[in-house]
Amino acid sequence: MSTESRFRALVLPHLDAAYNLARWLARDPHDAEDVVQDACVRALKYLDAVRGADAKPWFLTIVRRAFYDWYRSKRSAEILHDAGLAIDIAIDDSAIAQLHEAKPRRQSDELEDAATTLALVNWVVLIVYEMEDASSSDIPLIVDIPIGTVMSRLARARALLQRSPFLRAIVAERAGGRP
Repeated sequence: MSTESRFRALVLPHLDAAYNLARWLARDPHDAEDVVQDACVRALKYLDAVRGADAKPWFLTIVRRAFYDWYRSKRSAEILHDAGLAIDIAIDDSAIAQLHEAKPRRQSDELEDAATTLALVNWVVLIVYEMEDASSSDIPLIVDIPIGTVMSRLARARALLQRSPFLRAIVAERAGGRP
């Protein structure tokens, strides 16, 4: 099978997921397009590294790394510094429910504002899990961390979003109340 055929079969079916991830991370559609384009070039270059038929985790890992490189070149050096905040409140199912309620409005300013309160390392895990519906076995491959760290960052992100005034405003608005 030619390189072009393999690229079409293994990478192209995942372009939507790649763009969604890049869009959530970059928070700008034009920047997301740049990140995905860079990821596609990298994927083509390293296509022989794909093992098996499911290239989605492999390609989303490339997208994440392309985003980090883009971010480092365009933004501040704060990208990978985890806030290190301890979770000081119990996490309940309402945090998950609130995120799922906001999911259909994923382009909303309110959700993006809530996202800015999260450390990027937590945000990446949350997006891959909640928005891209990655399996728990794929997430460690995509974000390149152990499963225990994935679960910790996911819990931290949910807890922080639960306390977010932006997300609370979304839920209150849907309930017909005021934030």
